[in-house]
Amino acid sequence: MIESLNKAFCALPGVGSKTAQRFVYHLLERDRNGGFELAKALVDAMEHVQHCESCRTLSEKNICNICSNDTRDSAQLCIVETPTDIHAIEQSGVYKGKYFVLSGYLSPIDGIGASELGLDELEQKLSDNQVTEIILATNATVEGEVTAHYISNMAKQFNVQITRIAHGIPIGGELEYADINTIAHALSGRKNYD
Repeated sequence: MIESLNKAFCALPGVGSKTAQRFVYHLLERDRNGGFELAKALVDAMEHVQHCESCRTLSEKNICNICSNDTRDSAQLCIVETPTDIHAIEQSGVYKGKYFVLSGYLSPIDGIGASELGLDELEQKLSDNQVTEIILATNATVEGEVTAHYISNMAKQFNVQITRIAHGIPIGGELEYADINTIAHALSGRKNYD
């Protein structure tokens, strides 16, 4: 049983066998009630959390709270790779539009194409002529850029404005520690200083 629990924890990203072992022994030796709560929460989540029918994020309802919120701007659609990206953007408190979650990025080598990312669903949303701006918020990786380029080409067919989130030096970052690609993005995405 202990070994199978170790393997179960190792299924989590970033958790190796040593960390899994620490989790298991902590729960068994010091926090059995916490272990029961964790098990119950996992079972509940696995049984009740699904993908939102509109934006594809994780939700306990068929339509998530953001998509069902009438005060959100339906004309703006921010394209993200994962539900955690939504969480990060929402914490900023700045964006008031809606989202579309790809759940990955284009990677033909790994067998991930347009249909696996729900791009046919995105195309349907664009054909309804309600979206006037797409904000590409895919990661600044080769795969993220390829995915953004693909979506940009698709959106152009529907005369939708296409914008890209800025990439560059983070607040508090120092130039000497930034890689050349980050510096290049920061320079090319510069704006007027007011």
